[in-house]
Amino acid sequence: QVQLVESGGGLVQPGGSLRLSCAASGTIFSINAMGWYRQSPGKQRELVAAITRDGTTNYEESVKGRFTISRDIAKNTVSLLMNSLKPEDTAVYYCNFQLQYRGSWWGQGTQVTVSS
Repeated sequence: QVQLVESGGGLVQPGGSLRLSCAASGTIFSINAMGWYRQSPGKQRELVAAITRDGTTNYEESVKGRFTISRDIAKNTVSLLMNSLKPEDTAVYYCNFQLQYRGSWWGQGTQVTVSS
């Protein structure tokens, strides 16, 4: 079994910053990719940022230049630094790990609310 535990969500004013973290535990042989997704009411879950095993990153167009994804392979963690937050960034954010031999795993979700 694999567990992903997220932390770092909350309420922030427009223009502010938040850092999300996600730690995986359990039987993990190798991580193919890590990512952050978000879902707001009435919308489909969308990929926000991802990082592959070789360190290649990609970002959803609206967050480029504002969000940064990073990882600590030794600790099986992935983080998302979110700067210059906007009200439209409000959503539940989920981390996702693509594991070798173990498939895809999701965190429980953490609420991010950007509002004055």
